[in-house]
Amino acid sequence: MESALRAGSDDPALRLIETALWDGAACPRIEGHLARLTRSAARLGWPCDAQAARLALAGPAGQPARLRLTLDRQGGLEVTQAALPASRPEWRLALAPTRLDAADPWLSVKSTRRAIYDDARAALPDGIEELLFLNQRGEVCDGTITSVFFDRGQGMRTPPLSSGLLPGVLRAELIAQGRCHEEVLLAADLPQVRLWVGNALRGLMPAIWLG
Repeated sequence: MESALRAGSDDPALRLIETALWDGAACPRIEGHLARLTRSAARLGWPCDAQAARLALAGPAGQPARLRLTLDRQGGLEVTQAALPASRPEWRLALAPTRLDAADPWLSVKSTRRAIYDDARAALPDGIEELLFLNQRGEVCDGTITSVFFDRGQGMRTPPLSSGLLPGVLRAELIAQGRCHEEVLLAADLPQVRLWVGNALRGLMPAIWLG
C-alpha cells in the first residue's frame, strides 16, 4: 500500500487536505488534524512542518470559519478561509451510484485525489444532504464529506478502515474516547439502524436513510 501511494505522490498537482473548524478563538480538533496530516505526509514521503501547520490553522477573531489547509509535495502550506453556513438538524441520506475498492490505498488519505467524492457531491439529488458509498463487498464505507456512524441498539459503531474509507478526525476522536467502536455495516442494514454522519467541521449530525 505504501509503495502504491508513493508511486502516485509525484503528481505536481496533488495536495493533502485538512478541513478544520475555527470556532472564533481556536481550532478545537487541531491535534487530530495535525496527526493525520503528518501521518499522511510520511506515507507519501513528503516533508511536513507540524508546527508551521499549527500556526497556519487560525481564523478571524470572534468569528467561526471553515479552514482548508493544503500541503504540497515540497512541504508548502496554504490555508484558505470561508464562512460556515448553518447545517440542517437532520441529514437525509441515499446511496452513491459508484462503488469503492476497499483495497485502494488512496481512500485512506485525504487529498485532492478525490474526484469520485466530488462528482457524487456535485450530483446530489434534491432533498438529499449526503450520499454513502459501498465497497465491492456491499459494505458501507463513508460519505462524500462525512464519516458514517450507526447504532443497532448496542451503542455507537462506525465502519472499519478495512471497508475502504478515510480515517476521519471526528471518527478517530470518538473511538479514542471509547464512545464508538468499529463494526461492518452492510447496505441491507441501513434502513434498520439509527444513523449519524459527521466530520471535524460539523461534529455529529443525526441522519435518516431515504435509500
